Amino acid sequence: MTEASASPVVIVDNLTKRFGEVGAVERISFEVLPLSTTALVGGNGAGKTTTLSILLGLLLPTSGTVTVFGENIFRHRHRVLGRMNFSSPYVDLPRRLSVAENLTVYAHLYGLDRIPERLRTLARDLEITAFLNRPTGELSAGQKTRVALAKALLNEPRLLLLDEPTASLDPDTGDWVRSYLENWRRRTGATIILASHNMAEVERLCDHILIMRDGRIVERGTAAELIGRHGKSNLEDVFLSIAREPGGVAGKDFSAVAQ
Repeated sequence: MTEASASPVVIVDNLTKRFGEVGAVERISFEVLPLSTTALVGGNGAGKTTTLSILLGLLLPTSGTVTVFGENIFRHRHRVLGRMNFSSPYVDLPRRLSVAENLTVYAHLYGLDRIPERLRTLARDLEITAFLNRPTGELSAGQKTRVALAKALLNEPRLLLLDEPTASLDPDTGDWVRSYLENWRRRTGATIILASHNMAEVERLCDHILIMRDGRIVERGTAAELIGRHGKSNLEDVFLSIAREPGGVAGKDFSAVAQ
């Protein structure tokens, strides 16, 4: 089955989330196809993390629906969470536990079998064997990122949600993480949704890009489409032109669901 004919892994329809009078997400719709990496791009407060939290079932929307693997995430979350996982450098694992202890706890929560073998495989692949027995709170930013990825990949997810996975990393470590994610997606056939401020990262990793502003999707397309549409030389210039334009991208309608 080709990607074009495959059923979407995620369908977001007219999703809205309000906190009192504040609209964090405003009537957004999009689809995520299998074997793809889709980016949620936007400045601080654009609605990216809120959207990811709703996709994980951690927040209930004010209105709208989210379907993951054909299931309504709000009614049947238990049916799909075992095939999903999430990673963010802003969510700390318990600092006093060792890396191995943290990963073992999560492996039990995911109901995994043959846990020691799974940990050895991930430790080798992510190059964290040398500090498995070190308290997580003593790790560097790059080491913590690799451990967070190990946690997110424990259950071999078919859908991986990433919130700024290379934030605060040095260029070499950031490149290592991006290369790992590229190879992991090709090897496993999984689907990724990535929230990022790094436009070079998005341009490198992502097949489809959704640019958010004030809780709305104001642009969408491939990197090449967006660069060509705005007459820019790279995705960062596209993002800056949209971020600095009063009122967003005037006169354009991007409410239709993207394929």
